[in-house]
Amino acid sequence: MSDFHQSGIVPTFHRLGKFNLDKLESDLLEISRHRGITLVLPSLYSELQRPALKHIVQELKYIEYIREIVVALGPSNREEFDLARSFFSVLPQKTTIVWESGPYIQSLYEELRCLNLYPGQGGKGRSAWLALGYVIADEGSQVVALHDCDIVTYSRELVGRLVYPVASTTLAYEFCKGYYSRVTEKMHGRVTRLFVTPLIRALMKMLGQLDILLYFDSFRYPLAGEFSMITDLARINRIPADWGLEIGVLAEVHRNCSNKRVCQVELCENYEHKHRPLSPESSEKGLNKMAIDIAKTFFRTLASEGIIYSSGFFNSLRATYLRLAKDMVASYNADALINGLKYDRHGEVTAVEVFTEAIRKAGEITTDDPLGPPLIPNWNRVFAASPDFAEKLVEAVRADNL
Repeated sequence: MSDFHQSGIVPTFHRLGKFNLDKLESDLLEISRHRGITLVLPSLYSELQRPALKHIVQELKYIEYIREIVVALGPSNREEFDLARSFFSVLPQKTTIVWESGPYIQSLYEELRCLNLYPGQGGKGRSAWLALGYVIADEGSQVVALHDCDIVTYSRELVGRLVYPVASTTLAYEFCKGYYSRVTEKMHGRVTRLFVTPLIRALMKMLGQLDILLYFDSFRYPLAGEFSMITDLARINRIPADWGLEIGVLAEVHRNCSNKRVCQVELCENYEHKHRPLSPESSEKGLNKMAIDIAKTFFRTLASEGIIYSSGFFNSLRATYLRLAKDMVASYNADALINGLKYDRHGEVTAVEVFTEAIRKAGEITTDDPLGPPLIPNWNRVFAASPDFAEKLVEAVRADNL
């Protein structure tokens, strides 16, 4: 059973004891009669072949309060798109496949480029952005939730807990971030445990108790891919296209939304999904690349808040981070021992060393290019530049699904 401690400036909703899923789903079904709820699933074609997504689809069949499921299908050809349509056709809810590689969507991307609006590079960020745009343009839902398609330990409880704080008019939250424990015979979540948390605290040690850093530090799993929000917020949020997606979304929510309207919720007892290699030999792969992209997002977000980086800032940051991260390794080692878990202390320290180098590389990139590539524009900007774009987007998606 989770603790009930509230820490930081973001309200935390815990999973306390035995959970009554039937009651939650009954409440959400009543809410859905007045507020449409859409679930977005960013999916690669390869995930259709894996057991995780097959299990997810079986669980989704029993959720009655979802108005529509929107699958944002990544790079794929026509045959793969048709197979995806068949795969998801077993769902009883209205289900729409957004075929990003399709000719209709590609023509819309070209229109955006002609308007000097950057639609971002291919990846989860752009897929999520496109699917959210379709939900907004369709105008049928007031709440939208998103989760990954590689969750091995999936239960429909996850969706209910994720959408409830935003769907409920009694609670009146506008954005909800999911969090969870990631433990099997050992601890997982290295990038969060050994990189993001000590990096945030190193930045706080150097820059002070900035509101945005206190905000980031309040999230128990800032890299979780699960969130829900009202569609009005989805209209004004920009999205990064790289591995900084989750941190970038949190930064945009902080910019556009009062902290009192933001919350986090414990989604499930435990969470397991595919694991990425550390890739210490290459800054273009694995967790190494992920750490660089995340650090760039942090540094550029702080620059937009008025932080000026001196010539020695990133050297001091690396030293501060390294000390904090190694202290955390000692704490995790003790935590693992008392719980009878395996703990590879050498491997953890190796990861910290790779992440320290990632800070250096991200600092160099940020110094050379403080702005970086533009974020994908928010949907209000797109609809202002092309007043009939919403209609074109809906028509494009529906034409593919005929």
